[in-house]
Amino acid sequence: MKKEVHYFLTAVLFFTRIPCPKWVDHSADILNKSSRYFSLVGLLVGAITAVSYYTATLLFPGDIAIVISMTTSILVTGAFHEDGFADVCDGFGGGWTKEKILTIMKDSRLGTFGVTGLIGILGLKFLLLQHLEKTSFSFVTILVVGHGISRFIATILLYTHAYVRDIDSSKIKPTTKQMSGKSLFISGLFGILPLVFFQNAKVALVLPSLFITYLLMGRYFQKWIGGQTGDCAGALQQVAEVVFYISLLALWKLF
Repeated sequence: MKKEVHYFLTAVLFFTRIPCPKWVDHSADILNKSSRYFSLVGLLVGAITAVSYYTATLLFPGDIAIVISMTTSILVTGAFHEDGFADVCDGFGGGWTKEKILTIMKDSRLGTFGVTGLIGILGLKFLLLQHLEKTSFSFVTILVVGHGISRFIATILLYTHAYVRDIDSSKIKPTTKQMSGKSLFISGLFGILPLVFFQNAKVALVLPSLFITYLLMGRYFQKWIGGQTGDCAGALQQVAEVVFYISLLALWKLF
C-alpha cells in the first residue's frame, strides 16, 4: 500500500504543481509505475477545476467562471499538457523529417504554429464548456470526468507506441518506457468508471469517438516519427478532452 501511495504521489509531483512530501521522487522506475495513476491525477485536477468553477459562480457569471476554471487547471498543472500540444503543433507544423520534428519539439521557444494551436484549442474548449453549462448534464461532473478520461486516452498512446526520443537529449525523462498492462488497466478504471456519475448510460457513447481520436493521432505520430514522445501524449490529452466535450454536446443535441 505504501508503494502505491508513493506511485500516486510521484504522478502528482510530475504532472502538477501540487506540493508533495520531500521523500517523493521521480526516478525512471517509479515514474514508469506511477503511470497507472495518470487518470486519477486527472480526476484530482478536474475536481480542483470544478471547485474553482463552482466558487466563481457565487460571484461571477458562468462564462467568467469557466475562464477562471480553465485558468485554475493551467496553474495546477503548470500548463504541462498545453505545452506538449504547442510543441507538437510547432514540430509537426514546421518539420518535414523525423529529426527536424523532434528537434523543433525539444526547443523551449514557442513558434507560430504553437501559438495558433493554443489559441484555437483553448478558444474551442471555452466555447464548448459554455454550451455544456446549459445542458442537462452535471457541469461539475463534466469537468472532473473530462480531465480524467482524456488522460487515460493519452496513457493508451504511451502503452502502445514506442518512445522515440533519446533519453539524455529530451527535456524531461520519459515516464512510460516500461509501462505494464496492469498499469494501463488501472489507469483505465480511473479513466472510464467515473462515467457512471453522469447516471446516464448514453454517455458511454463518447468512448468510440475518444478511441478513434487515439487511433488517428497515434497513426499520425507513428507515420512521421515512428512512435511517441511526452509532447505527443500531452497533445493527445488536450485533443481528447475537447473531443469528450464535443461528444457530450452532440449527445445532448441528438437525444
